[in-house]
Amino acid sequence: MSDVIHLLPDSVANQIAAGEVIQRPASVIKELVENSIDAGARQIEILVMDAGKTSIQVIDDGKGMSETDARLAFERHATSKIREASDLFALTTMGFRGEALASIAAVAQVELRTRRKEDELGTCIAISGSKVESQEAVACAHGSNFSVKNLFFNVPARRKFLKSNQTELSNILTEIDRIVLVHPDISFVVSHNGNELYRLPATSLRMRLMNVFGKKLNEQLLAVEVDTTLVKVSGYVAKPESSRKKGAHQYFFVNGRYMRHPYFHKAVMEPYERLIPVGEQVSYFIYMEVDPANIDVNIHPTKTEIKFENEQAIWQILAAAVKEALGKFNEVPSIDFDTEGMPDIPSFEGVAQLEPPKVNYNPDYNPFKTSSSERNYSRPSIDWEYAYKGLEKESGLYRESRIGQEALNMDRTEAEELFPISPSEKDHRDMAFASGAHYQFKGQYILASVKSGLMIVNQHRAHVRILYDRYMAQIEGQKGVSQGLLFPEILQLTQAECVMLESLQDDMAAVGFELTNIGGGSYSINGIPAGTEGLHAADLVRRMLDAARGKGSDVKSEVRSIMALSLAKSAAMVAGQVLNADEMNEMVTSLFTCSVPNYTPDGKKVIHIIPLEEVERNFG
Repeated sequence: MSDVIHLLPDSVANQIAAGEVIQRPASVIKELVENSIDAGARQIEILVMDAGKTSIQVIDDGKGMSETDARLAFERHATSKIREASDLFALTTMGFRGEALASIAAVAQVELRTRRKEDELGTCIAISGSKVESQEAVACAHGSNFSVKNLFFNVPARRKFLKSNQTELSNILTEIDRIVLVHPDISFVVSHNGNELYRLPATSLRMRLMNVFGKKLNEQLLAVEVDTTLVKVSGYVAKPESSRKKGAHQYFFVNGRYMRHPYFHKAVMEPYERLIPVGEQVSYFIYMEVDPANIDVNIHPTKTEIKFENEQAIWQILAAAVKEALGKFNEVPSIDFDTEGMPDIPSFEGVAQLEPPKVNYNPDYNPFKTSSSERNYSRPSIDWEYAYKGLEKESGLYRESRIGQEALNMDRTEAEELFPISPSEKDHRDMAFASGAHYQFKGQYILASVKSGLMIVNQHRAHVRILYDRYMAQIEGQKGVSQGLLFPEILQLTQAECVMLESLQDDMAAVGFELTNIGGGSYSINGIPAGTEGLHAADLVRRMLDAARGKGSDVKSEVRSIMALSLAKSAAMVAGQVLNADEMNEMVTSLFTCSVPNYTPDGKKVIHIIPLEEVERNFG
């Protein structure tokens, strides 16, 4: 029997490595820009075509490479940063494993032009699918110029799974944000299809944050600064009043490297616990410096997860630093007993006894006495029931309640003839044929008797379900109906959000939004869909952008659904609202006319049935 174990060819091994390191065009840009930073570049230019699917070009003014280094750089595990295993625990550079260039060259067509300052000529090397096609001496600027074309040209299955250009470009800009925020001393220029998206000069950290996220962010930032033997923490956290449900900018950086860390996220949010509404978030930009020997950055292929040796201690330091920043800038309410500068309050020193003021009134005065002979007026007798007779029959409340009551009182055959239901609703027939009596429990639930037992309806969720269907019908029937704003709202977005919004402009206009790009990542909201006047327009747009991220190109139905759900949740009755019998009857009747009465649009349960057998068993 022949041997079955064999070594993989380098080209196949590189493609396997690319599956871990190079997932999409954003991954290529991340690796190339990090190499430029490690090379000491002070200016980096990123040129992208078709969201990186056609070409990616990264140009830097770093130290460049020699002819030999340029060739070796594309070999697997070729690196200038590690010589022995102990170097893994003293890393201060971004890349170190030597897999990036080999992985990129395995799944794309790559051309590198590079030259060192001391060399007269540089080197141009072309590689396609791990195969070196040419290498020659050329005249070029010092530094490196990487050109990556036709990503995944030889792995069609991987290319097929790339998303729309808007989504991939949004991922690219998100990756670029993570890099430029930690290197404000380096200037960046980013262009897509010839349009300049970023021009970031070298500046301070606070100014870099404003250049990326807008000048309005400057008003929200509180400085964080603490230095201990274990960790040095710096950066900014946002004021509590700037909190929002989605879209907060939250970044952790360790030794100049972006990371995700849910445990430390809780440490930052813990001081805000009683300062912001439950479920909302605040922006933060936290930079930590730790001894490289106390962390491990090699536990994830993309190096976005880092393992710390002293996580609990750092958690306490981080939480204390944020709490100190909030307290220092008086964002945490406190009681100040300092009386300095306050006016003196004179003390009471005994004087003559004071008498209370007297009230003079006429005990014989009668407002109904108009003459010498007292005459009393009695209220006229009015038959209010007769006065309003017939009016209640015109109201929708009376009409829907009457229909619902008739459906509850007649037998099933008669009801189905008058009020036909679809097959999908037949499972709910028992719920619709109750005794007609409804009871409210704790101001939150409606109780009703059904044939199978006891039905419990969550009134808030039921109202959300009813209003959602109603708003969806209105939105679909009133395409393009817009309500102009007397004072337009200004919406400040990041470049990634701007890209997503541009792809949604037509869909949002179809439901009534009027948006104008006023430059610098700012949009003017001049009109909103009719019927949404009670909602905050900027927050509604942000929620739609967050939900649309990562979806396909046609998200019109998604936008409408999100808007209808936001409207329904805002307009629905709150828990604890007392309902009378007619209102409860109308609620139940309207609920069972909905397409899906059992659940809210976001999947929360509306109705619960306690079977009759279970009720009887409890009294057995």
